Amino acid sequence: MDFNVAIRALAALAQETRLALFRLLVEHGPEGLTPGRIAEVLGVPPATLSFHLKELANAGLIRARQESRFIHYSADFAAMNGLVAYLTENCCRASDACDSACAPDCMPKPGARRAARSTTRAARATHPKRRAA
Repeated sequence: MDFNVAIRALAALAQETRLALFRLLVEHGPEGLTPGRIAEVLGVPPATLSFHLKELANAGLIRARQESRFIHYSADFAAMNGLVAYLTENCCRASDACDSACAPDCMPKPGARRAARSTTRAARATHPKRRAA
């Protein structure tokens, strides 16, 4: 991700209503929401909502799609993930060790934690000292 693109995205999210709006759209996934529903949930007047939708769209964080006579807005997940990757790409660069609190690359993959727990349980169950106890 380009530095200027990251700045625009972060600037767009650095406002209370836009951040709430973006998080709402992330919650609703690719289906998104209509402006009427967004205004209802956030309690934002239509003109104010229109301004904030425009700002998020200009920052490349949301997309609009026409369905019949309705417009649905949804988060641009590729842009969101690109921003997170940009923010964490140099994590632990100055350090020899990278812990799980740092970069996404250092974090367990989805389901890996669950697999690790079941492996640990299985190891405990078959460990000679554990069986005798």
